[in-house]
Amino acid sequence: MAKRDYYDILGVERNASKDELKSAYRKLAMQYHPDRNPGDQEAEQRFKEVGEAYEALKDDQKRAAYDRFGHEAFEQGGFGNGGAGAGFGGFTDIFEEMFGDFMGGGGGRGRRGQSARGADLRYNLEVSLEDAFHGRKVEIRVPTSVPCETCHGSGAAEGAQPVACQTCGGDGKVRASQGFFTIERTCPACQGEGRTIDKPCGDCNGAGRVHKDKTLQVSIPRGVEDGTRIRLAGEGEAGLRGAPPGDLYIFLSLAPHRLFQRQGADLACRVPIAMADAALGGDIEVPTIDGGRAKVKIPEGAQTGQQFRLRGKGMPVLQSAQRGDMYIELAVETPVKLTKRQKELLEEFRKEGGGKHQSPESEGFFSKVREFWDDLTE
Repeated sequence: MAKRDYYDILGVERNASKDELKSAYRKLAMQYHPDRNPGDQEAEQRFKEVGEAYEALKDDQKRAAYDRFGHEAFEQGGFGNGGAGAGFGGFTDIFEEMFGDFMGGGGGRGRRGQSARGADLRYNLEVSLEDAFHGRKVEIRVPTSVPCETCHGSGAAEGAQPVACQTCGGDGKVRASQGFFTIERTCPACQGEGRTIDKPCGDCNGAGRVHKDKTLQVSIPRGVEDGTRIRLAGEGEAGLRGAPPGDLYIFLSLAPHRLFQRQGADLACRVPIAMADAALGGDIEVPTIDGGRAKVKIPEGAQTGQQFRLRGKGMPVLQSAQRGDMYIELAVETPVKLTKRQKELLEEFRKEGGGKHQSPESEGFFSKVREFWDDLTE
């Protein structure tokens, strides 16, 4: 049976670029992968054909030979041991190169002789709005792993020497078969080093690290916002047997404040004022985040929800000399527990003016209500 044309197998034109070849291969390899088509012999055959075609066409010299001589270019020992049809082992390398850690494979290359880098750690830190405004240094205690002091992080007892790992034979990788597909993984026994220690340190059991709380000083910069992340390089978990440590990531959250609400670099403050002050107007004092006071002039007839802007009284902008603004929102408060005289004065006020043209919002509302009722009766 004549072999199918490699370009037809991949579904590309003969002048397809390398990127087009690669894209077509990735799509078809995923479509016909045995793990996605268990027991499907036709899919398995297509999977092999796709790999063979890409192996031939991804190499410029092999592709040139194929374009000139067709499949004969790879027969009778052409391009060394059968070229594109050299066997499934070569195709495994192609697939691993293309897809990396797909189905657990790959990712282990070049790790022999290298211990695993320490894990990165996360620490959640809540700070006050004042701390975010002024900036400060905070001391934290982080549960982590640190290098063993007894063996100085080597994991070996005094005088002990590393030996070849019996699990992987010193290769640093182990192989497993799934159907006809071979997967390579980092050796779990030696963590990719290819070596183990026959006499491990008694304090760390050969790991080269022990669990311990570490105390650190963290600088909180001015202007940090909720969710800001601070990275402390090398302050994460210690690596196995002297490998580099991971990093520590500190995630900041701002504690709720009793007076201010933050909106980016701006601050909002809700200020209740007495009904008489709102009606007659005047000056009020409001607090600022830096501990000071600011005067706000309230006009006559101020209403609930009315806002006033204080420029430059907000939060500092991170890594900048600028500051946001502060917004004062009024909440006009109706008096309670009135004395007899106060009630008399309010009653006189109501009779004197009847509220006419003095409460425009309520007048406008009830005017709309009357129109609504009139429409219903028509």
